[in-house]
Parts: sequence; C-alpha cells; structure tokens
Amino acid sequence: MNALLSSSLAQRGPIHTVGVVGMGYVGIPAAVLFAASEAFTQVYGFQRASPSSGYKIEMLNRGESPLKGEEPALPELLHEVVTKKKFICTPDFSKIADCDAVTLSIQTPFADPKDLIPDFSALFEGLRQVGRYISPGALVVLESTITPGTTTGIARQILEEESGMRAGQDFALAHAPERVMVGRLIRNIQEHDRIVGGIDEASTTRAVELYSPVLTSGRTIPMTASAAEVTKTAENTFRDLQIAAVNELALYCEAMGINVYDVREGIASLKGDGITRAILWPGAGVGGHCLTKDTYHLERGARVMGKELDYPKGKDSLFVLARNINDFMPQHMFTLTRQGLERIGKTVKGSRIALLGWAFISNSDDARNTPAEPFWKSAMEAGAMVPVHDPWVVSFPGGPVERDLTTVVSGADAVVIFAGHDRYSTLQPDEIKALCGQDHPVIVDGRNVIDPDPFITRGFVYKGIGRGDKNNHPLYGTEEKLRDPDTKYRFF
Repeated sequence: MNALLSSSLAQRGPIHTVGVVGMGYVGIPAAVLFAASEAFTQVYGFQRASPSSGYKIEMLNRGESPLKGEEPALPELLHEVVTKKKFICTPDFSKIADCDAVTLSIQTPFADPKDLIPDFSALFEGLRQVGRYISPGALVVLESTITPGTTTGIARQILEEESGMRAGQDFALAHAPERVMVGRLIRNIQEHDRIVGGIDEASTTRAVELYSPVLTSGRTIPMTASAAEVTKTAENTFRDLQIAAVNELALYCEAMGINVYDVREGIASLKGDGITRAILWPGAGVGGHCLTKDTYHLERGARVMGKELDYPKGKDSLFVLARNINDFMPQHMFTLTRQGLERIGKTVKGSRIALLGWAFISNSDDARNTPAEPFWKSAMEAGAMVPVHDPWVVSFPGGPVERDLTTVVSGADAVVIFAGHDRYSTLQPDEIKALCGQDHPVIVDGRNVIDPDPFITRGFVYKGIGRGDKNNHPLYGTEEKLRDPDTKYRFF
C-alpha cells in the first residue's frame, strides 16, 4: 500500500495548492502562513456560508481578520496575501479538487463530558466535504484535537466512503495537531515544533513536506497518527493538571492565611542540576476550546483503544480530578464575592455585581468556554444584577457586552475581575470607588492584576485567588474617619 501511495504522490508532484477547512482561530493563521510561503502558489480557505459564520468570507477576502484582540503580524500578513491573490476564502468546497493538500481545523467539543462522547458532527461534515472532492494523490490532514484512534478509524472511513478511494493507497492521511495560543497565533505556528503523524510512512513524509516551509525555529517531529493524537491530548491534559495543582495550592493558602504568590516564587526558585519545580499561575478558572475538553479525549482514547487499563476501580483519574478542580474555580469566585458582600452587610440577592472580562484569556475576544459564564449564571440565579464589561468581546448569553467601563461599574456593590486584560491592571481605586458610590465596595481579583493595598486602604473589601494574606484584611473606614488615627480601621 505504501508503495502505491508513494507512486501516486510522486505522480502528483510537489504541493502547490493548499486548502484549509475551517476559518477560525486555527484555520485563519494557518492559511495565511501557507499563503505567505513561497513554497505554495495558492491557498483556499473553506468556510460555510452559514448565518452564524458566513460573514467571515467577505471579511477575509477584503483582507480583514474576523479575529479581534491583539494578534501580532496576522492583520498585516492577511492583507498581504489577499492583495497578492494567494489566499481566497470561499464557500465552494468543490475547489478542494484542485488542492494538493487539505487541512481541517474544526472544533471537537463534548456536549456532556460525563458520557465521554465527543460532538464530532462539525468535523464529520467537514470530512465528508473533503472526501467528496479530493483527487488522487492528495494529502488530508486533521489539525483538530481528536480522540486517539480517530484518524485511522472513523475519519479514514468517512473519507474512503465519500471519495471511493483508499487512504494509504490513493491519498495520504495524517494528523498534525495545532499547538497555538490566542494572542500569539502566527508566532506559535512558526516557532513551535510540529507533531506530524501519518497513517503510514508516505503520509507522514508528505505531511512533513506541507508544514516544513511555514516553520522558522520550529521543527517537525514525525510519528504515527495515533501517537500524534495522544501527544496533543496529553500535552493539554498535563497543562490542565499543572493549573489544577496551583489552583488547589491557592485554595490551601487562602485557608491558611498565606500568599500563594510568595509560595509560588519559593517553589519555582528550586532549579539546577536537573531539578525544576516549574509552577503555573492560579486563577478564576480555565477556559478556551482545548484544555476544557482534551482530558476527555484522552480518557476516551484509553477506553476505546486500550486493550486493558489497570487502574483503581471506580476512581476518577488524576486528569479528570484536575479538570474538576479547574471547573470549580468560578464557583470559588462566587464564594469570595458572597463573602465580600457579607462583610458589608449585603447579600448576593439584590446586589449589583460588575463582571469585568468575558474572554477566557487576556487581550482577546476568545470567549469559548469562558469561566466567567458559570459565575455569571450563579450570580444571576442568586438574584444579583450582573452587567458585563469586556474591551474585546461583542456579546454573551445575556446580550451585548458593554464596552464602557463606567456604565458597568457605576452603582456596583462588587467589582469582579475575570480576565487579565491590560485595561484592568490600570484600575484606579479612587475612580472605581467614586463610580461604585459605596463606602465599602467589594473588589474580587481572579487574575492577580491589581495591587490589593491601595484598594484596601481606600475602604474596599478585597478578595483574591490565593491571597490568604489579604482576604480577611481589616476594613478601613471612610475617608473622614481615616483622618482620625483612633478610628483608622474597624473589623466586621
């Protein structure tokens, strides 16, 4: 089979035309970089003309990125490749027939993680479209994060059924998972090593040919398709585990009255002679498309592909437990908010809580699986009014997101920071207090972006993730009382 495929690829010749299915956070920068490379002559971005995302087609063809937030180099590169007509976005999937290589960058969420059944409906439809139109000698690459066993299993089956050809004989098939972070998409694709796993040696070699031209300092790491699937799911699972570890440490530090950031610095200082205690940052919760689901892809892969898994019966895996801890953090933010309001004699019910930051990551409009949403729902269900501010995100389940910070904070009993946007690191306590119109407004920092002391000394009730040293601080009196040293502060 491999010899037949090698012959088919040789007959087709070098990769000149590339198609990218899915114009999102992964597909757009990938397509732009393919188009910017001298190795390729034409790149098509395939996007359905749907009511929800069809607007991207015209925007991209005007050289405008539909991705908001700070994405260095992307706007300039997009404008350049569109001007040169090397990149075209189209809803016409029949143009896949002209492509020497086609990549798929489509989301693969779980409707309910408990049942470990992924929602592959969008990916399967993309595979059907590719299968209908691919020609002999083409390369198909799945960039989406998928359950181990998907490439050689159902993905291969769909492509073969739709095309009438055989993978590994008539066309090449591989998995090369994306490894990008919003806010540095272009740089990540160029600089991160690229995992490339084909269903056979010829497919792997062809996929290496596709990705090598867009790498700068990054290198390709060839392996099998299934190993590539496990690599991607495992690397995100490990990061989720590391975040859960420091989040749990933060909860411990809060309980013991200790500053988790002091502890973190001390732990991270141990290095040298092969020793490292690298530790991440605690926070209000984990969001995004990858970390919130990749643990479940890995778990499902172990169950579906595994012949026999020797593990304590009825116990959650370490990875699932970590996922649960990170899912808990928005609820902890709600607890901190409730406790802060109780210190000033108020309840969540009837309070106005200004929620700052709907995106899951700083300086971006990416709000997929944002931890702000479960907090917002809890607060709303408890009877609070919860206006939302974000400088990048346009809308959320409650309607349009407010861009004017003054409007959101005015009259607030509590201000809760969920995203580490640069805008929030410059909040001024006097200005915020004046807007709140309260003697003792509550401020809850879920990203450690503000200095607690200036807020505390101006009468705020401060609460922060892992800030056991500050969360039960004395409550300072009003400005008038501060002039009297005998009434500098009072406890509640």
